[in-house]
Amino acid sequence: MNEKEFKIKLKINTIAIVIATAGILCFPQVLNLQENTLGFTNSIFSVFVWLLCIYAVSWSLHTIDWHDMRGWWIAGSLSFLFTTAMLFGVQLEAVGNVNFKDWHLWVSLPVLTCLFTILVRKFWNFLGNIEARKNSLAAHIKLPVTPSGAVKYVDVLTFCFMFLCWLPVLLAVYPGFFVYDAQEEWLQVASRNFTTHHPLVHVLMLGGIVCAVHKITDSYNLGIACYMIVQMTIVSGCFTYLLLFMRQRKVAKGVRIISLLYFALFPVIVMFTLCSAKDTIFTAALLMLLLSLIELGSDGAAFFASRRKMLFLVLSALAMMLFRKNGVYAFAVMVPVLLLYVNKIFYGGKICSGKGGLKKAGKKPCLRKMGMLLAIIFGSYFLINSVLIVALHARNEENQEILTVPIQQLARTYKFNPEVFEPDDVAALHEVLPEEALVLYNPKLSDPVKVHFQNNVYDADRSRYVMLWLKIGLRKPLSYINAWLMNSYGFWYPDTVIDVYSGNTVFTFTYEDSSYFGYEVEEPGFRDSKIPWLDRAYRKLSLEISQEKVPIYSMLYSPGGIFWGIAFVFAYMLYRRKYHIVVPYLMILIVWLTVILGPTYLPRYVLIFWFGMPLFVAMLLEEL
Repeated sequence: MNEKEFKIKLKINTIAIVIATAGILCFPQVLNLQENTLGFTNSIFSVFVWLLCIYAVSWSLHTIDWHDMRGWWIAGSLSFLFTTAMLFGVQLEAVGNVNFKDWHLWVSLPVLTCLFTILVRKFWNFLGNIEARKNSLAAHIKLPVTPSGAVKYVDVLTFCFMFLCWLPVLLAVYPGFFVYDAQEEWLQVASRNFTTHHPLVHVLMLGGIVCAVHKITDSYNLGIACYMIVQMTIVSGCFTYLLLFMRQRKVAKGVRIISLLYFALFPVIVMFTLCSAKDTIFTAALLMLLLSLIELGSDGAAFFASRRKMLFLVLSALAMMLFRKNGVYAFAVMVPVLLLYVNKIFYGGKICSGKGGLKKAGKKPCLRKMGMLLAIIFGSYFLINSVLIVALHARNEENQEILTVPIQQLARTYKFNPEVFEPDDVAALHEVLPEEALVLYNPKLSDPVKVHFQNNVYDADRSRYVMLWLKIGLRKPLSYINAWLMNSYGFWYPDTVIDVYSGNTVFTFTYEDSSYFGYEVEEPGFRDSKIPWLDRAYRKLSLEISQEKVPIYSMLYSPGGIFWGIAFVFAYMLYRRKYHIVVPYLMILIVWLTVILGPTYLPRYVLIFWFGMPLFVAMLLEEL
């Protein structure tokens, strides 16, 4: 090593020590520590973390390409958002609000962003090296082709294996998890009194099956169990198709086997497969839509030449929209993205291929076909919904769902800063939110307040209440920000303990330290377990802090933890310009954006994180 190289190495190591030291000093700001605790600062563990940071930063600085500004911007943006989420999340979890005047927060933000950016860039380089080696190895390997007969045989076994693994759990929690508005949806069918509060397709499907079986057998439990079996069949079919898709794309056999076992046995998958909530079928449809978008990006010409593939896109998108209303909003945002994406694939309108080649000029361009597919999807959705509303005489009760965030913002400000409300403001507020509703304000859950929202009053003079919301927001903007953050932070803060229903009494229990899953059978059903010990295991997972106590494994249950894993891969694929992977991930992120504007944070709203996990891993491995 000559003198010049020695000076460069010394300089880099000095920078690494400075960055690592600053990072460790700021690190307690992203740890959910008890007040005045010395668990990290007065521990030898912090020394080991410091030494590890010095080594990691030094190693990274020696090998990173400093001229790749695009990579730095993308990694820096990801690291900034992650650091912000961690800093905000710690305070929200500990004290219920972010103290924006805390100087420790604003000092820690740039320091930790810098540290994480360097580590992210190094890890991306590591992934790039793996990809290069894999591509070199793949060039010399010829993968065997599975006979078509064997493929069908494997698919049947796959479907049956998952279904049979879920059956003992169904018996254990018999008749299934009839929860999350299940009673309300069943009552609409039983009483023939419909509203648009829940998607009518799901209301008819759930209530129709339960009522029909009850009429034949005089058993509501059997009706609920029959619905669960129908849903198990749908979900198992979707998972089987996903595993077939992975096999066709030559994803490693080991990855497919682990994915199969994951689908069959992982508790979150099993719980929601046996849950009556509309989120399950919505997520299964969203998963199929992601596969369709991947096919579109992989070979656009072949996609638009295949009626089957185009029909699959239409049906999966339509089903997703029909089973959750936020699916409509998310796919509407995707419309310009898809049009621009198709335009990019075909460079402004190349002609669709017939069988891999290009058709002669004069045929419809693929961009026009994409526009037609989107028109069919939205036209079909509005037609089906309109027909159902008219046929069922369904009442429209939507305002409080759309206005969840504003309702929480007004309620929080009224509770903690009532002095900003003038007498006229209080009068206007009580017209849409009575006093008895406002005292029920729960920072993590909008249901107690929004259920009392006066829709008729709001509809009579919307501008009056919009102006009220704006006026109070200008007076207390930080209160508004904290109201929204408290309602959503479980979706982006990995260490969140999901206890939004804490203290709420339902049919057979009272929520205490965890509301991870709604372990319940609402009336008219009742729990009749055939395997009590297995029933107790799922009750513990649902209602107790158990899995959260296991390091690393707990992140598999964390919506916030999985979200940042997806965001990391999204940013990496964006950096590598692999847009055929970016677009499906973008669909997931847009769905995520719709739920952080929702009533609370629960795993069921982001179920795609778990249903899609094998696909996310496969997409990453396929590109490495």
